[in-house]
Amino acid sequence: KKHYDKIIRHMNITQEDLKRVIGEIISLNPKPGNTLGGTIQTAMNNITPDFIVDSYNNEVTIHLNNSNIPSLQLNRNFSEMIKGFVDNKSGMSADDKQAMMFMKQKVDSAKWFIDAVKQRQNTLQKTMEAIVSIQYDFFLTEDETMLKPMILKDVANITGFDISTVSRVSNSKYVQTNSGIYPLKFFFSEAMQTTDGEDISSREVKLILKESVESEDPSKPLTDEQLTDVLNKKGYVIARRTVAKYREQLNIPVARLRKKL
Repeated sequence: KKHYDKIIRHMNITQEDLKRVIGEIISLNPKPGNTLGGTIQTAMNNITPDFIVDSYNNEVTIHLNNSNIPSLQLNRNFSEMIKGFVDNKSGMSADDKQAMMFMKQKVDSAKWFIDAVKQRQNTLQKTMEAIVSIQYDFFLTEDETMLKPMILKDVANITGFDISTVSRVSNSKYVQTNSGIYPLKFFFSEAMQTTDGEDISSREVKLILKESVESEDPSKPLTDEQLTDVLNKKGYVIARRTVAKYREQLNIPVARLRKKL
């Protein structure tokens, strides 16, 4: 827990001794079995994007990545067999009627499945188009500070979909841009205000918070109160409890646990 003073006092060692021992400890691998995963683990971590968004000549284009979805269509033989049964309906035996009913059920199921896939693709396309329309400046520049505040309701209002539908899409899909792959939920954030009353994305505040922690003196890390003062001086209206919440969302430990000798 980085109570360095207590460790030095109880172990009766110098700060340099402690620094050397800590350096040895953090060089060790607490989970050595992970190294046996090799390429299998790497392959599992690969992500296939559901969308591809390109920006070129100040224009943004959206493509649905269907490379893993084959072209679906009904087998013509089944349709022709059903038509043959219908044309010869008067001379059909009981077995022929039963066979026709079986094939008709399967054809109807196949049509339903194909329509469901098309509807899914339409839902994905419209949702991505709405996200791009709101975050157009980001996709054009890929500058995180250009991200606008956006919640599920904003996308639902544009698409006409239910908020739960937008939530399912944004929680499980990825988009590939010119600079990398992002989960769709990356583009959603709360609205905050600057001292000038301008609406900004909470992601911009998180970016400044992360940069402040990365540039701090490791021997005297900034507390949440000090980080709040830093952000307030930069013009962001934010409370200490909100800073603590954002710090936790960024997986940044409290000041005491960030301390280094």
